[in-house]
Amino acid sequence: MVFKKITLIGTSTESFDDAADEAIDRAENTLQNVYWVEVDELGVEIASAENREYQAEVTVAFELEE
Repeated sequence: MVFKKITLIGTSTESFDDAADEAIDRAENTLQNVYWVEVDELGVEIASAENREYQAEVTVAFELEE
């Protein structure tokens, strides 16, 4: 098996968990053969957002098709 890793950043106005879930949901809906996700960084944007925006940077690993 051969895997590829990509980085996604999910956002939410509610929580870090929701931000990570947003990225994971998008990965599962747009990629095939997703095997695991690693949460790399968490952050909060406050400067340009009206409310706090929670961000979760995740690395997604999926198997490449032959």
